[in-house]
Amino acid sequence: MNNLLVKILVWRLKHIRDKTFVLILSGIIGIVVGFAAVTLKESVHFLQNFLRKGFEIEYANYLFVGYPFIGILLTYLVAKYIFKEQLGHGITSILYSISKKSSLVNRIKMISRMFTSALTVGFGGSVGLEAPIVVTGSAIGSNVGSWMHLNYKKRTILIGCGAAGAISAIFNSPVAGAIFALEVILSEVTLAGFIPVLIASVSASLVSLSLLGDDVLFSFKLKDSFLTTDTLFYIVLGVICGLISVYFTRVTFWVERKINKLKTGWKKVFVGGLALGIIIFVFPPIYGEGYDTIKHLLAGQESNLLNSSLFFSQIEDITLLLIFLIGVILIKPVASAITIGSGGSGGIFAPSLFLGGVIGFVFATIINVFFGYNISVSNFTLVGMSGIMSGVLHAPLTAMFLIAEITSGYELFVPLMLVAAIAYTTSTFFEKHSLYTKHLIERGDLIKYDKDRQVLSLIDIKKIIEKDLLKINPEATLGELTELVKVSKRNIFPVVNEEGELEGIVTLDDVRDIMFDTEKRSTLLVKSIMRTPPAEVAPHENMQSVMSKFEVTSAWNLPVIEKGKYIGFLSKSRIFNTYRTKLKRQNQE
Repeated sequence: MNNLLVKILVWRLKHIRDKTFVLILSGIIGIVVGFAAVTLKESVHFLQNFLRKGFEIEYANYLFVGYPFIGILLTYLVAKYIFKEQLGHGITSILYSISKKSSLVNRIKMISRMFTSALTVGFGGSVGLEAPIVVTGSAIGSNVGSWMHLNYKKRTILIGCGAAGAISAIFNSPVAGAIFALEVILSEVTLAGFIPVLIASVSASLVSLSLLGDDVLFSFKLKDSFLTTDTLFYIVLGVICGLISVYFTRVTFWVERKINKLKTGWKKVFVGGLALGIIIFVFPPIYGEGYDTIKHLLAGQESNLLNSSLFFSQIEDITLLLIFLIGVILIKPVASAITIGSGGSGGIFAPSLFLGGVIGFVFATIINVFFGYNISVSNFTLVGMSGIMSGVLHAPLTAMFLIAEITSGYELFVPLMLVAAIAYTTSTFFEKHSLYTKHLIERGDLIKYDKDRQVLSLIDIKKIIEKDLLKINPEATLGELTELVKVSKRNIFPVVNEEGELEGIVTLDDVRDIMFDTEKRSTLLVKSIMRTPPAEVAPHENMQSVMSKFEVTSAWNLPVIEKGKYIGFLSKSRIFNTYRTKLKRQNQE
């Protein structure tokens, strides 16, 4: 097999230019990801329909309590014992791989997220399949790039191709797929990088169209035109969507932090699974991705949302329905966070669309019922989806074009632009970073639009620690230190005790004037002349923090300490040399 691959690579190098080869690979990746997306979607829908077959709409169904728990339990077992992978926010892991792992994605992700998300969502986990299939597509792109011996930049482009194909295939929206890849996955891309992404997106869309037709998730033909007299209402909706986006992000992180306090994975599964089951029992629309709920709202069948719930008897009461949906809005972020935090597999792409649709419907219905207006409920439902997606994912362009493509036209483009822009602006006023990037940026693991910081972030502190400095005990004499000076090539001597702890440092300048004093050589102890280093560095510290310490202290060398033990020294000159090497390598690629 390896010999065949080598022959193919040799033939390719002789006959196909790099740019042309990347275009060919992008089309292949789009086709493969298209098949993967269709397979995942159809298998999950089959499982959901099988499990809910025979549900009585007049009565609350207690299976809603058990199904999500079973799904999360199975997901946890499969992830831990078969794939040996820790789940979480999938797109965040892809961004981390691009930023810190040279766009090398573990090959197990090509299949692991498909299986685990099918179990989680199929059994009712309140998350979406978009992030898992984006991870799958990105992993395919990365590994194809590795197998073909492509460099970092080309692997990154192929990751974007996989992500674009995933979104394109799921929603039958090639434009939104390409824009998503550029807006969320690829922070910097040239025109040459944009073309492969387009090819992959179109290829995946053609696959889904061929296999599923137009109705991949849901499509909707606009019934009402956009009226300029509704502009004020759209502005208000944009602000509301922005504020709810902030609520979504903060609640998600808060719930996940609470779940992480449960030390073992089993505790997380049992507590989270049962809590999610209870939530879905009270609010059945939260079951699964929630696209059926959006379909009911767009079709004017909102009373169906009370089917199989505790509130079925009040199905004709519009006020109760609105209260019920406000409860859904408030609890949906909690349910999504519990699903992911307790061991489930999925993403927040679908929850953001679901939440936006419900908010748009509730807003328009309140305006019509209680204030006597007659605005289009379906239009506001669609535009609300764009607003929340823009605010949560910080991807306003993707949100606009996705809804425009779902509605098969651009008649709503003006309100989509307005609401997406206002929601994004409102959200970023309170939350500078998206749910995908917040933790990565805070840890220094993702740096956008700053070339210097990006290159610095690629430097691994552990690989540049200098361990050739000669150590001396604090109880040693000046004479013993002088003997070290004779054989050392460095002018810094770490003072380390018997437990391996750094007590101080002595430099050649500190002893230059006294090192040949015969009396002091035998009586003066090192601990009396050592001094405390101006700062310390941890081996897992991000490089931005390290450089800040060098700048504040004006030092050229700082000790590296791990769990109280001395490891070595970090020098500013070594960092600069490594920085130049990595910068040259990136420019060559």
